[in-house]
Amino acid sequence: MRYSFPGGTDGRSPNPVIFDRAGSLYGTTGSGMAFKLSPSPSGNWTEKRIYTFGAQPGDGTSPVGSLIHDNSENLYGVTYGGGGPGGYGTVFKLTAASGGDLWTETVLHKFTFDTKDGGFPSATLVLDHAGNLYGTTSRGGVGGSGTVFELSPNTSGQWTETVLYAFAGGSDGGSPVSELIFDAFGNLYGTTTENGGGACRCGVVFELVHGAEGQWTENVLYDFQGGRDGEYPWANLVLDSTGNLFGTTYLGGGIVNCSGRGCGTVFELSPVGVEHWSETVLHRFPQSTGDGSQPLGGLFIDTKGKLYGTTYWGGTAGYGTFFGLTP
Repeated sequence: MRYSFPGGTDGRSPNPVIFDRAGSLYGTTGSGMAFKLSPSPSGNWTEKRIYTFGAQPGDGTSPVGSLIHDNSENLYGVTYGGGGPGGYGTVFKLTAASGGDLWTETVLHKFTFDTKDGGFPSATLVLDHAGNLYGTTSRGGVGGSGTVFELSPNTSGQWTETVLYAFAGGSDGGSPVSELIFDAFGNLYGTTTENGGGACRCGVVFELVHGAEGQWTENVLYDFQGGRDGEYPWANLVLDSTGNLFGTTYLGGGIVNCSGRGCGTVFELSPVGVEHWSETVLHRFPQSTGDGSQPLGGLFIDTKGKLYGTTYWGGTAGYGTFFGLTP
């Protein structure tokens, strides 16, 4: 079962896809299209273009990340460009008309890339139980190094943006490009690809704690040093049932490959006491000639605690691997 994008009006360079309740797939392409793939009993898939970005003034361009859906099967996502005069990106909503053949786009927010707002969102959104959207921008904000934002709907159908945290680009991290995750207490976790307090300035893992009066406070859980611990955590984290975090770094690990910087790691962060976390490197790439190299994607964790992920390069053919790590 597969579908090949031919380019042209059918799009090219698809982003990750999601399922709906009926078993259809939805996604976007980097060329600027939202699509639906529907399965048939024979195993073939039929593509339908449900929206073309850039078709109207003020629309977004270059959608990135996965779409997400709410309980009513409305779709939400971000575009890296387009929107306002500077083209700093948007958050959008796609709503299906009766029958699902016609879809309408609503731009929920246009980023302004100023001191009060971010710009260039690069990561998939997350949705809470109250219908609020959360995401990151890779640049902009008061510190110029990106933001964590919330979009909240009101009864009139409008959405209000609140910047929960603006990165200063120092020891607090900078340029987040990964999807956020929630814990059971409503706190947010994520990674940044740049900066940190060490000499490497190779990114951090951060936590945003939601206070009783609505304020958010950032805690840096780990600052990558660029040695055997890894460097540049590009992908989202996953959380297990006991509160441990797992993720990947694109480079580092201490094995002399990948221009002498190491080819990436899989790591675990475990809470030690109230405010301290300890990192354990679970795997360093490459450990063998058939091993993967430079993981860019996030991990998945099953009910037995096994981790699954992909690497961008490496493996027997040299073009990436799918791997599993068993505890």
